[in-house]
Amino acid sequence: MNNIPIFAHRGASSFHLENTFAAFKKAKELGADGIELDLQVSNDGILVVFHDNDLKRLAGINKMVNQCSYDELIHYKLGPRFKRLFRRDRMIAFADVLEWANAENIALNVELKESLLTNEHVLKELLQTISLPENSHFSSFHDSLLKIVKEIRPDIETAYIITRKFYWATLAEQNFFDAIHAHKRYYKDQYLEACKTANIGMRFYAIQGNESFLKNPHSIVKGWITDFPHLVQEAQKNRQV
Repeated sequence: MNNIPIFAHRGASSFHLENTFAAFKKAKELGADGIELDLQVSNDGILVVFHDNDLKRLAGINKMVNQCSYDELIHYKLGPRFKRLFRRDRMIAFADVLEWANAENIALNVELKESLLTNEHVLKELLQTISLPENSHFSSFHDSLLKIVKEIRPDIETAYIITRKFYWATLAEQNFFDAIHAHKRYYKDQYLEACKTANIGMRFYAIQGNESFLKNPHSIVKGWITDFPHLVQEAQKNRQV
């Protein structure tokens, strides 16, 4: 039985600062099958890898990402407060990560973030030419962004990140996503069976590596998203056959 693909959440973020090359390379070293990352856009239309809509948490700057130019963004040192001044981590361009991922043949789970809602043209331009590693996909909380992906590139898998507001009764009617991404608290029979009936796969995030369901996962599960890829990989070695 093949193991279920493991996606490192913002890279191996329990080892290195999230969404950095150090975290991505460490994830690959730890055996991750893919990288989950976040896609934002600068005010001059450059796609960057960064989770937050603003720079306060990781740069100590009271500005939104999409208010800054790319040259400004890569100037800021990133890291936890009191530590960032001594770190070399900087924001990175998605183009550089994509080049690395294709060269390393490591899948990407690219989460489309809020700044793209007012910069849809940047996403559309990306989709015209993008070539992703095998098993890659776009994910988002924003259905309008996933609809753009499906309209321009129906060959690329999309995944809708659900919240408590998601109306499960409409699952089979949706045509803009191919998979559901959900917090592990949704690993319950009612949701798993709903996706199975609709022929839609599920990936679960916030996986720690000690969950009992890792040993005998439901057939609809197609990925784990975790800060600890090495622990999930170890748990999968003990899967029931």
